[in-house]
Amino acid sequence: MVRLIMSGSGEGKTKQLIELMESAAENEVGCMVCIEPQRNMSFNLRHQTRMIDSSEFDINSFPVLRGFISGLYAGNYDISHIFIDNLCKVAHSSDEREIGEFLNWLDAFSSPLNLKTTVTISASADSATDTMRKYM
Repeated sequence: MVRLIMSGSGEGKTKQLIELMESAAENEVGCMVCIEPQRNMSFNLRHQTRMIDSSEFDINSFPVLRGFISGLYAGNYDISHIFIDNLCKVAHSSDEREIGEFLNWLDAFSSPLNLKTTVTISASADSATDTMRKYM
């Protein structure tokens, strides 16, 4: 399952993501992973949420991000939810076609595993493609 949160910069996506992470830590079994473009979320989250600074792992494209997520899950089957804050900064691309392909891949990857994924994109929801809207 993929959920996309999309709105302009400074409109509360990160705050909403933090609230979702707290709720997931309270209500879901397993561990949560949050991939962010830089270590910016410096607050106290529950120990079930592992924060990952993507810049430490040279994630520089959507194919690399797909491999990284696959490796995370292969190394830890207890992951129940993956959060990605600011997808375009993490993958270093704002190409709409690549974003759509990634979201479709993420859905195909996560669905059979019952893995929940929540992704944020900093752009107006009005600019969302049909593929993006499918996950909003």
